[in-house]
Amino acid sequence: MPFIEYDKKFLAWWGVLLFCCKLGSRRQLDFDLRDATTQVLGNVNRLAGTQQATLPVHDTLDHFLGHVGSAPLAALRTQMIRRLLRMKVLDAARLLGRVVVAIDGTGHLHFRTEHCPQCLVRRHATHDVYLHMVEEAKLLGPGGLGLSMGTAFIENADRPARAGRDLDSWKQDCELAAFRRLVPSLREAYPQTALCVTSDALYACAPAVRLVEAQGWSYVFTFKAGNAQTAWTEFQAVLALCPEHVLRLTLPNGTRQAYRWATGMTAEDAHRRPYRFNALLCEETVKDTTTTFVWMTNLPVTRETVVEIAMKGGRRRWTIEAGFNVQKNSELNLEHPYSTDPELIKAYYYLLQIAHMMLQLLERGSLLQHLAQRHGKTPLALFGSLKNIARRLLEDLRHHLLPEESRPAIQIRFDTS
Repeated sequence: MPFIEYDKKFLAWWGVLLFCCKLGSRRQLDFDLRDATTQVLGNVNRLAGTQQATLPVHDTLDHFLGHVGSAPLAALRTQMIRRLLRMKVLDAARLLGRVVVAIDGTGHLHFRTEHCPQCLVRRHATHDVYLHMVEEAKLLGPGGLGLSMGTAFIENADRPARAGRDLDSWKQDCELAAFRRLVPSLREAYPQTALCVTSDALYACAPAVRLVEAQGWSYVFTFKAGNAQTAWTEFQAVLALCPEHVLRLTLPNGTRQAYRWATGMTAEDAHRRPYRFNALLCEETVKDTTTTFVWMTNLPVTRETVVEIAMKGGRRRWTIEAGFNVQKNSELNLEHPYSTDPELIKAYYYLLQIAHMMLQLLERGSLLQHLAQRHGKTPLALFGSLKNIARRLLEDLRHHLLPEESRPAIQIRFDTS
């Protein structure tokens, strides 16, 4: 039987559709998409601009990714984000003119036996767990968008060859170490974009502050006692001296907010080197329950900016957590090992991020919004769930041929009202 050559664009789309259709595993490509009696071949050809005569098996995708590696897919993800930034469709979510980026780490894969030399090791009383984790940077757009724009894999590149005492005393890779790699890579990928990094209290420390400021960026970090104790003590002392720095609001739903802030403070790191920062506090009362949020930042905090910094910078950090939850607990199956090869693991991770970006743009874009409005509903109410939207997408790929003229005419717009 002669070998069949597939265009790389065709196979890239084949990999993206694995996740866009939420097939759950690589083998499902053979059962749900590889059917010559459907319109799948014609649709993938039209998406890729190719002229393939047959559909590949799932192992063909694995073979292709083994040859190209993960780097071209990471570059494709970067090109997509750059395109969205140039289109200015995400500008409504900017904070004081800056693109807001949430950074956090999450678990990716876990194994009961050693998977590869790069595995992180978590010791338990009865067994060890071998982990793969990632440090993600998500661009926060309007309408709850969280789009992957940078990744640092948390892995033990120089792990000792043997276990035991050497491994116990050896410092493994971690989120803060990955943060130190991720920030410069973001700077290289988006050199002309003014970013504002938002992260949890783990990053509210002098090394993270200095690293972000060295790029010429801004930050809004969750601020708690204990993480940066000298900074926290300084904030509490200065806040008491600024009783005029108060702004009270009542939202249309009855929620009450009280903002307080202090500026121009100085703290010292572990080496007694000073750094400056501002901080703000929001006490939010819903019925009889009050929740307090605190952030540190280098943005100018004033009566005119305090609400925007809190709502677009501090409070929006939850978007990255919500995105992780969707990727893990939906048919995207972030924690499923689509491969056991370390390089292919990264390639499938990037394909998942690209597909999730496309799905978010589809779910929140104007096309579905207008369709749902004609039925007097929201897109989620019209289809019932995000899973149903993916299922409808799969049905359309199987049964309806895309109009040939539709591919170059696709545009993405957002309703920011």
